[in-house]
Amino acid sequence: MRTYGTLRYFDRSNVFAIQCEPHVSMRLKRVFGKLGNFSHGTHQLAATKENARDLEWFMGRYPLVVSKEDRKYLFDLCRQHRETEEFIHNFYNNKTPQLPFDLAVPAREYQKQAANMLLQVNGLLLADDVGLGKTVSAIAAFTDPRTLPAVVVTLAHLPQQWEREIKRFAPHLSTHIIKKTTFYDFEPVDVVILNYHKLAFWAEYLAKSTNFVVFDEAQELRRAESAKYAAAQHLAQAAEFREGLSATPIYNYGEEFYNVVNVLCPGKLGTREEFYREWCNGGYYGKARIEDPKAFGTYLRDAGIMLRRTRREVKRELPPVSKFYQIIEADTAALDRVSDSCAELARLILRGQDTVKGQTMRASEELSNILRQATGIAKAPYVAGFVKLLVENGEKVVLYGWHRAVYGIWKDLLREYHPVLYTGTESASQKEASKEAFIRGHSKVLIISLRSGAGLDGLQYGDCKTVVFGELDWSPGVHEQAIGRVHRDGQPDPVMAYFLVAESGSDPVVVDVLGLKKGQIEGVRDHDAPLLEKMQKDSDHIKKLASAYLEQLGERELEEVAV
Repeated sequence: MRTYGTLRYFDRSNVFAIQCEPHVSMRLKRVFGKLGNFSHGTHQLAATKENARDLEWFMGRYPLVVSKEDRKYLFDLCRQHRETEEFIHNFYNNKTPQLPFDLAVPAREYQKQAANMLLQVNGLLLADDVGLGKTVSAIAAFTDPRTLPAVVVTLAHLPQQWEREIKRFAPHLSTHIIKKTTFYDFEPVDVVILNYHKLAFWAEYLAKSTNFVVFDEAQELRRAESAKYAAAQHLAQAAEFREGLSATPIYNYGEEFYNVVNVLCPGKLGTREEFYREWCNGGYYGKARIEDPKAFGTYLRDAGIMLRRTRREVKRELPPVSKFYQIIEADTAALDRVSDSCAELARLILRGQDTVKGQTMRASEELSNILRQATGIAKAPYVAGFVKLLVENGEKVVLYGWHRAVYGIWKDLLREYHPVLYTGTESASQKEASKEAFIRGHSKVLIISLRSGAGLDGLQYGDCKTVVFGELDWSPGVHEQAIGRVHRDGQPDPVMAYFLVAESGSDPVVVDVLGLKKGQIEGVRDHDAPLLEKMQKDSDHIKKLASAYLEQLGERELEEVAV
């Protein structure tokens, strides 16, 4: 039999190296787009199950010389790929046997299905809709002895909530919440719970005995350049089972999916370079976007990497959220006070010429921070007035913001309703006290930082169905999470969400960008959802903010920049 080259497996780098005749090399690069057009000589592919399966198919047409040992490894990966493929096919066609899960409060069928899938595929991103009980799915898996001891990594305000849920559904399991960043001895338990901030201090110790690690609000893993991420990878590699829970696994850029998935399912997306070449729109590191989010989402589901169910699919539909974009007034004096500095920053950004390394980047961050805070302050009295009308009409309000200067204005103007804070400054116990005061009716207004309430449960039982966004975030995923604190199982009433928008400052641009970014997240998570808008190729929304701000100031400033 004629052969066309060689294939070798290198264990140290976990790659298949292929050398082949020139015309076969050209065909190989067409089949494996992740190689790129500039791959020459020895082609290297990550030794993933999917790549092995495709190589097996390719070698049926172009046989390669392979050692007996390397061929066995290749075919073992192919067998595992077929088994996973068969399981996924049966899973989505309701043909998989249901495993028993011994819980004090029975899990719903779809929650059991998620636990079953995790135990079969070992690594899973569970991206069910907000409020469908992803926590219960993870706890169900804890009842399988193979998963213990387990570790739950969550946000700073959620360890006690996790402990309560474990005691409710699986009271036979022992738990311990890690409360220090310095090492101390504690009795062995079934489930250790800690927050992401402590992970870097404890990962090495916990990795010695952990069989299952759950990353709650897994979007925390979206940035790879941190000690937190390195610790998460170390802990995940030591565990047999890994699960990420998040209804919004990315906030901004599609490439963040690689970082999240590579912790949960190491190697399943290939190398970072392969991922960028195959899925991203020519971007390379930095701010690469996924070229076709809908196709990528389908791939994640078909490969058993992500499980995502909507409320409709699991028959747990709630009345739809009514969203209102309300134009409100803004105090121009607050914006005028920062106009000179913001205009200079905007000009610097639009010129795009660094006289000092990183100058434009720093200017971008500073413009966003200064202008968004000034916009929040300018709107604050009118936001407070809007909230006051709602409260006077019998509503309890969850009010979202971002800047402490804005919170101070809101607290002062709404003091008769005893507003309480749930932001990045309060301790876990203070946040819990604020939550309880709001649920029990001692406070009518709960002020939450836009990115501090992820994973928070219980507000739906507090006779609250009204959410107000007094300040906006650049990402639609943050708003979805925020609404989901109220719009979840147990909510008896239709939820209303008000986005209060000024016609000046940063708001007009942020609103515009939100529509664009939603296409990234909805296309990946919901395979039936169309992209709302065609994605911009230029992802630098700060440039748009700079340009729009100068336009607000008038034609004269625009002419100066042109000169």
